[in-house]
Amino acid sequence: MSVETGVAPLPIASRPLRIAALIKQVPVAESLSLGPDGRLRRDGTDHEMNPYCRRAVSKGVELARASDGSCTVFTLGPQAAADVLREAIAWGADEGVHLCDAAFSGSDTLATARALAAALEREGPFDLVIVGRNSIDGDTGQVGPEVAELADLPFACGVRRLELDGDLLRLELEHDDGFEEVELALPALISVAERLCEPCKVDAEGRRAVPAERIRLLTSAELGSGPWGSAGSPTAVGSVRTLPHDRAALQLAGELGAQIEEAVSILARRGALTPGIRRTDGSEELIEEAVRSISSAVSAEVPGSADRSPPIVAVVLEPGRPKVGAELLGSAARLAAEVGGVVAAICAPGFEGIDRLGDLWADEVVVLDGAVSEEDVAAGLADWARRRAPWAVLAPSTAFGREVAGRAAAALGAGLVGDAIGVEVIDGVLVAAKPAFSGALVADITCTSAVQLATVRPGVLPIPDPRRHEVPAVRQKVAPRNRVRVISRRRDDDVEVLARAEVVIGVGTGVQPHEYERLSTLAAILGAEMAATRKVTDKGWAPRARQVGITGRSIAPRLYVAIGLSGKFNHVVGVRSAGTVLAINSDPDAPVFGHADVGIVGDWHEVLPLLEGSLRRRAATVSGATGAGVTMAAEPTAGCHIA
Repeated sequence: MSVETGVAPLPIASRPLRIAALIKQVPVAESLSLGPDGRLRRDGTDHEMNPYCRRAVSKGVELARASDGSCTVFTLGPQAAADVLREAIAWGADEGVHLCDAAFSGSDTLATARALAAALEREGPFDLVIVGRNSIDGDTGQVGPEVAELADLPFACGVRRLELDGDLLRLELEHDDGFEEVELALPALISVAERLCEPCKVDAEGRRAVPAERIRLLTSAELGSGPWGSAGSPTAVGSVRTLPHDRAALQLAGELGAQIEEAVSILARRGALTPGIRRTDGSEELIEEAVRSISSAVSAEVPGSADRSPPIVAVVLEPGRPKVGAELLGSAARLAAEVGGVVAAICAPGFEGIDRLGDLWADEVVVLDGAVSEEDVAAGLADWARRRAPWAVLAPSTAFGREVAGRAAAALGAGLVGDAIGVEVIDGVLVAAKPAFSGALVADITCTSAVQLATVRPGVLPIPDPRRHEVPAVRQKVAPRNRVRVISRRRDDDVEVLARAEVVIGVGTGVQPHEYERLSTLAAILGAEMAATRKVTDKGWAPRARQVGITGRSIAPRLYVAIGLSGKFNHVVGVRSAGTVLAINSDPDAPVFGHADVGIVGDWHEVLPLLEGSLRRRAATVSGATGAGVTMAAEPTAGCHIA
């Protein structure tokens, strides 16, 4: 028996498989609002199945049918969340299980994972558990690894190609800026990428046709004593702010040259052409404060007393990401100085630059000997944390960091804030600023547990100047589980490039890949990095790390230039934190003009040479008049390569 997964029939299990898909209902992004408690308002808001969960359902049904097995779909939420179960059943799932009880109210990711893990144990055993890579409302990607830890299952993140031979899974994983090929045996838990398969989608009429008896209700009492919901949630939501993203929507008209001159003048007045003037996605105050204080804070003597060990701020270092590690160590040093503590660097063997971690503000270095996978690193981290009781643990918000931190948090019963864009100390507590819905909201999240964990988005925090300091490495043995075998790894980009870029040029399918070189001059003049819409990355014209939008990256450059893209909401939501948006499109009715500050109506092939000339003339004029000003390259210094 075979099943189509991707482009060709592939071997499938020789026995019926029991598949579980864990799915979530989320607010439609355009209709989100906040309640008086600072949490997302669910009542009276349009909802839908989370986009990544649609792939989990689709693949689960496909695998179940191909093996003559079954697919059971689980969700946790209020009564209205049953609609996503109806949609999954209408698509072909065998039954739905609805975890619905007032006791589940206020669940954070760990409380949600505990309830789902308990439900899987009660209804199982299952051969394969499938979840979405993340949810668009929270963007944490941590429920999957937390459930895997609680259910003692191997975990693989971001599956975009799947082969099943007997009980052996062969997977291609789509990570932040590259790919992995791995093998693991059933039973297992996987999270699925957007490109794995077509999504499950059923209209309202089809959902209404699902008989009520196909969905079973599960209460908290049936799962055990808990604690559940807010009582079992080791994180708390503080102040939440919606970020204003109103655009001027000034669409120019008339002769093309005149449009361009006016557009450049407007950009200059808005500060969009001046390096250093930048608006970020809610973390600007934190970053500015960090830049001001980090040098003095990390160079101060660490206070403490002879009879008390100083608080520890630990940093989990990911192999192959030295800049991300330096960011986290610098921020950890600032936090440690504020609480009178020290910095511990936690890394796996083979991490490059272990002997230089003292220079990057680590006060102690722990090497987890024997750790060969994220699961091993998480186990070593949890064991170390039980002995040393760190005040806080920081990890990168990457596939690696989310699994390590998620598993460790579940093992420790600790709070975890995912994808933070800023960290600070308030009243002795770690406060992490966390965005949601591609930067539409930013919330201050704290952990109520003794150990506070946070994953931090790469590229958003400053890197302090290094010091000269040698720190000997302490070795801690870890027994490897060897449940996930890595066959190959490749990286096609750098996850932090767009996060650090002050100017970004975004392209849609209106720019063909052989034309990307034509954007090089403009990119060089502006000092811009390149980004793309999902359709572009789907075609393989650009790495997924360059995808901007609701299922891609959220960015906050001072200037975003949209070329050859229509401006659908799923893309433009990813640039709502940009300081200024310039759109170039030949269609005066293109939606992108409604999401831009300045719009030039014209064929980009004709616009670019005129725009480049205008930018150069302005740079020369400003420089000649003041002796300083806008820094722009006279000639392109590098090609524009995103394919």
